[in-house]
Amino acid sequence: MTTSQFTAVAIPKTRFNEIIEHLRFNFFADEPLNSGVGLCKKGESHLELENHCLSTLKQGYSRMLVTDDGTKEIKFQIAGLTLNGITKKGEREEVVRRLATIDDEKFKIIFGLLYQVNDKVDLFKKYCTDELFDCRILSVDEEFRGRGLANILMADTIDIAKRAGFQVMKADATGVFSQKVFEKHGFKTEAEIMYSELPDDIRPALPHRSLKLMAMLLN
Repeated sequence: MTTSQFTAVAIPKTRFNEIIEHLRFNFFADEPLNSGVGLCKKGESHLELENHCLSTLKQGYSRMLVTDDGTKEIKFQIAGLTLNGITKKGEREEVVRRLATIDDEKFKIIFGLLYQVNDKVDLFKKYCTDELFDCRILSVDEEFRGRGLANILMADTIDIAKRAGFQVMKADATGVFSQKVFEKHGFKTEAEIMYSELPDDIRPALPHRSLKLMAMLLN
């Protein structure tokens, strides 16, 4: 997908390190749940979170928005990205077991909340499917915000999911801005956890009000 200035392309392995660097400065510290628990500071690395991102990147469905077509030898600037993966029926239970072995309590709190909201609705049963296309991270570089790039990325990601033959797309939307993007593209709220119900020391700041499990039918 191409606009007059930006092109959405697949993310090659040669740019995985740049993707992680982008996330360190534009997503890790600012994401509402991460910020609420104080997971890390802007620009800092976080081993468990980066491993989670790399495992998603390796699935091959993630996309980046670059300032040109991204095909030349020059490495064009990454303006934004979506990290997309596949969640299969029965797979999440194994992830929960692995999470129990991790020592980082803040990381466990975040993913515990994500699993909690997903437990409220069985999307596999509701939509009669064994796999979900999962938009796990939507991030736009600070330099390029306010230009509607999140909507460009989302339209591109939905197109990729449809072309790959998936029936249902889901997202764990943690902030008001990403929630608005998902809603604009047809996602519906399936389950919700209000941040007002969380302890003060882990509660995301306003204007973020809730964690939403959101989904849409692709066909």
